[in-house]
Amino acid sequence: MAEDGIVPRTNITELLRSENVTKICAPMVRYSRQPFRLLLRKYQCDLAYTPMIISNSFVRAEQCRDIEFQPNPLDRPLVVQFAASNAEDFAGATEIVYPHVDGVGLNCGCPQRWAMAEGYGAKLIKQPELVKDIIQQTRNRISDPDFSTSVKIRIHPKIEDTVDMCRKFEYAGASYIAIHGRTTKERNQPPHYDVIKIIKDSLGIPVVANGGIKTPDDIEKVSKLTGADGVMVAQGLLNNPALFSNCTSTPVECIRDWLKICDEFEVGFTQFHHHLIYMQKSTPKWEKQIFNTLKEKSDVLEYLSNKYEL
Repeated sequence: MAEDGIVPRTNITELLRSENVTKICAPMVRYSRQPFRLLLRKYQCDLAYTPMIISNSFVRAEQCRDIEFQPNPLDRPLVVQFAASNAEDFAGATEIVYPHVDGVGLNCGCPQRWAMAEGYGAKLIKQPELVKDIIQQTRNRISDPDFSTSVKIRIHPKIEDTVDMCRKFEYAGASYIAIHGRTTKERNQPPHYDVIKIIKDSLGIPVVANGGIKTPDDIEKVSKLTGADGVMVAQGLLNNPALFSNCTSTPVECIRDWLKICDEFEVGFTQFHHHLIYMQKSTPKWEKQIFNTLKEKSDVLEYLSNKYEL
């Protein structure tokens, strides 16, 4: 940290262009909150995203800002992901967080019906001109070259449509593009890594690959298949927060770290317990059923103490 207490900004574009593949925690509704991000940073996570935040609420309501965003010098480098349906809301929200983070990302990939009905998420990949305007207006307001403005997308059924869209975003001034390698209608199908590679080869800005990364080996595999500058992981990190440290399952030390963080930040029981449920993925089914039904923190701690000798 600098002497005046301000954390030097990380240029995310330069980070992505570095020799090693950048390892990124994806934006996850309810889950990629600050306590969990701090845990991941202990296990070689290079960059983390906040959960998606609705930009117009963030701009208009101080209560929303207090709930959704708490600056912390230990929680860097950080990208705040906003949902927006117009440039004014996105640029306004960006101005608010600009002093405290390293970049913002526009959600153009969420396929949930409520989001698309509001003009958010994957609805925007059908409106590339609007996305261009959002990027350009935000760039006009925040001219700092070290501050990133990015987009996270899903792909179109036709490769050429996706490439054309991404080129438009690049020309508008996007710092990088994160690509979930599935269409809006696809859920559990294997991601189209070949499409991500074509996009990567067609752009001059960095590309991040997202989708289907569950093990340390998957990181290297997806990196080679796509040529991407970074890999973004969601579910895999919930199941194993030490994934980026080349651990094949959640180590006991990671569970200890989570307990310490939860004490320090007074994490509520639901968040505390749900993350531990994910971390117990490799536990036998009958044992998971017992753990999942625990209702008190004291019971959870007793269970963990007996199992892991914490």
